[in-house]
Amino acid sequence: MTTHIDRTPSITTDPGYQAFWALRLGFGVLSVMFGLDKFVNVATDDWTRYLAPFVDDLIPGDAQAAMTIVGVIEIAAGIAVLVLPRLGAPLVAAWLGGIIVNLLIVGGYGDVALRDFGLMAAALVLTRLAWAYPSGLPARRP
Repeated sequence: MTTHIDRTPSITTDPGYQAFWALRLGFGVLSVMFGLDKFVNVATDDWTRYLAPFVDDLIPGDAQAAMTIVGVIEIAAGIAVLVLPRLGAPLVAAWLGGIIVNLLIVGGYGDVALRDFGLMAAALVLTRLAWAYPSGLPARRP
């Protein structure tokens, strides 16, 4: 009698799957939280100080109106990461790339831009993991 050994990766032991969910939840929840904070200003007292001067020319209204739009986009990106990570993760990576460029133009926030570069790299890793776990579950191996 032959004993069959199940070599299916376990949800609790597959490190790639664990990384996928840690990044998915992290980017999803934190993007939504930072988006909401654009309306209530808890994390900082003035989000508009992070805007490059040319933003006023691109968006109708004042800097606070621009930050409201930013907040809505961040909330949408966070929800996209949670629901459709194959779409949401590269969206967050691109968004972080835009934030990095914006911060370098503003000047004086190189440390924040460097941190956001690390976050962008993590969002790109999440993008790859979203393709490795298309159903949101570890793949079965024969």
